[in-house]
Amino acid sequence: MNSKVDLHSHSTASDGTLSPTDLVRRAAAAGVDVLALTDHDTTEGLDEAETAARAVGVCLVPGAEISVTWGGRTVHVLGLGLDRKEPALRRGLAGLSEYRAWRAEEIGRRLAKQGIDGAYEGAKALSNGRLISRTHFARFLVARGAALDVQAVFKRFLLRGKPGHVPGEWATLEDAVGWIRSAGGQAVVAHPARYGFTRTRVQRLLGELRELGGEGVEVVSGSHSREDAFTFARHAREQRLLASAGSDFHTPGNPWVELGRLPDLPEGCAPIWHDWPCVARHRDARRASVG
Repeated sequence: MNSKVDLHSHSTASDGTLSPTDLVRRAAAAGVDVLALTDHDTTEGLDEAETAARAVGVCLVPGAEISVTWGGRTVHVLGLGLDRKEPALRRGLAGLSEYRAWRAEEIGRRLAKQGIDGAYEGAKALSNGRLISRTHFARFLVARGAALDVQAVFKRFLLRGKPGHVPGEWATLEDAVGWIRSAGGQAVVAHPARYGFTRTRVQRLLGELRELGGEGVEVVSGSHSREDAFTFARHAREQRLLASAGSDFHTPGNPWVELGRLPDLPEGCAPIWHDWPCVARHRDARRASVG
């Protein structure tokens, strides 16, 4: 009777390869009842996604994945249930978009110094004129034959200490959580296992998020192992945070990360979606269809 929930996905509004419409249709075909579109530092795909969601009976949760600089590192905070017209959120995301545009040009300049010409233009073409991310550079370099796959491009060119790396200067955690709360949303730390933090640093990050008014941590993620899920379930309980789950879907080309293909939350977690009206509606509809 449980609704299938996926609260982390990306479209062509940021670095996904499916349009918002095609993303929602794919989610529906996978049996997803509740889908959050959480593109990087933008809400531009939400209007299209909501139209598609109404047509296929999916509850679309308006979201964004906000880039944050914390402790000298880049972390990501999901905003779920956002009023995208709220002025503070709009101003904050606009500032991040401006920085992203500069960073993309700077990555292109740094790669050109290494003899890789045309990377900025190639990444921009792959972005369809929207937000340009490092993933677009990686896809361009794979197509050019500079590496076998996207992960190899990051390791060779785009990570810290590599020729195309540009240090991030993103929002503060306080700003990001503030924007999300002002827009009526819930702030959730995304895929925390990916940051490689020690237990002490994880506790500090989650504790600061909670003190600022954040509400959750992504316990189940497309990039989390089973052990990671149990680890962050414990962190969620210790920090009195709600648990979220999301595939972090970007493209059909990755067989390990698919919409709705998520394990259940570990026992003892309080799901962030438990009291959402759209989840209750889907649950009631399923009961009615079975009964």
